[in-house]
Amino acid sequence: MGKIIAIANQKGGVGKTTTSVNLAASLGVLEKKVLLIDADPQANATSGLGIDVEEVEKGTYQILEHTISAADAIMETSSPNLHLIPAHIDLVAIEIELVDQDKRESMLKNAITGLKEQYDYILIDCAPSLGLLTLNALTAADSVIIPIQCEYFALEGLGKLLNTIKSVQKIHNNNLDIEGLLLTMYDSRLRLSNQVVDEVKKHFDEMVFKTIIMRNVRLSEAPSYGESIISYDASSKGANNYLSLAQELIEKN
Repeated sequence: MGKIIAIANQKGGVGKTTTSVNLAASLGVLEKKVLLIDADPQANATSGLGIDVEEVEKGTYQILEHTISAADAIMETSSPNLHLIPAHIDLVAIEIELVDQDKRESMLKNAITGLKEQYDYILIDCAPSLGLLTLNALTAADSVIIPIQCEYFALEGLGKLLNTIKSVQKIHNNNLDIEGLLLTMYDSRLRLSNQVVDEVKKHFDEMVFKTIIMRNVRLSEAPSYGESIISYDASSKGANNYLSLAQELIEKN
């Protein structure tokens, strides 16, 4: 039985998509069967895996409006053991379209529950907001990974996200766990980076992943080639970080 993990933070630029794509690719390399669902209208996880977003005709949008089944939207990727349900900019419209639907926060859950048998991990790359799309992802998920960048406003907005998770646990999904807080964009030369790490560990202790994702040029180059860091440069620091995170996740579960 697979595990569904949402990767969420309403702040943009914290490394959500980088984590979704590279953790998914790393788990695949470690011989786990993985499905990545792109639930962000920016569709960066889709393009980051080399898929032309303009040509996406079956994806998250069509699943949420129930015109196709989730199984029909699954694509293979060039990354081993990694499948994708892609996104397209038309996903922007779904928040408005779902507003007056019955059980609107459970649409994704109902669509993908049947896929848990086929995969070890289903990762959902969430939009940088706490809207209906993210709510759908949290309602569908067994747990959530929260990326936090090692920068000045790191903890700002985290309280809001944790409150949202609490209310999802209360109302829509009482089995939702926090898988862990993931520190990203760490630069050991900066005092601020080290302060953020200390601060997060002090407040959240056991909830923080041991693996920290370093700032890495190769990591930021990989998406422009439509590749995960694993296929772009397997010997880079970024690849090592994400493989270590995947290993930590597997051991934890």
